[in-house]
Amino acid sequence: MRRNSIRTAFTVCAAASLAAVMGTASAAPATSHTSSSTQATHATQQRQAPPVLVDCFWHPDVRPAEFILACGDGNSRLVSLHWSHWNQNSAVARGVNMVNDCKPYCAAGKFHSYPVIVRLDHPQPWKKKPQVQHYARMTLTYTHDHPDGYAQKVSYPLWD
Repeated sequence: MRRNSIRTAFTVCAAASLAAVMGTASAAPATSHTSSSTQATHATQQRQAPPVLVDCFWHPDVRPAEFILACGDGNSRLVSLHWSHWNQNSAVARGVNMVNDCKPYCAAGKFHSYPVIVRLDHPQPWKKKPQVQHYARMTLTYTHDHPDGYAQKVSYPLWD
C-alpha cells in the first residue's frame, strides 16, 4: 500500500508540475473598455457559481458520477456517486469506493467495493482559474467495512 501511495504522490506531483508549466504561458492582458458595474456583476456571478471538483486531468466537474482517487494507477476510485447536495460550502454524495487490494501485486489484485459517504468542502480559488472555486478537501466515511489500512473516516486534500 505504501509503494502505491508513493507512486501516486509522485504521479500527482509530476502532473502538477506539468500543469504549472503549461499554465504559465499567456499573452499580455487585453485592454478592457467594460464598465466597472459590468465587471462587478460578472465577478458576483462567478462567485455564486458552485465550486467544482478538479479531476486527475485538471478538468472541473460538478456532480460527477465517478472520480479517480489514485490518479497514478487507478487503484482507488469512486463510482455510482449520487449527490444529495452541491452548494457554495460543501457537497455530499453516497457511492462506492472501488479499491484494489494489490495482492500479490496490483496488476494481479482484485477490486473490492466499499460503500461510502463522500463530503467535499473547503472551497478555494482554483490556481488554474482563480475566478473559479474548487473544493479543496474530500472526506470519505465508510458506512460498513473499509479497506485494510484505512480508518472508518479519511480526509484527503484535493489537488489544485
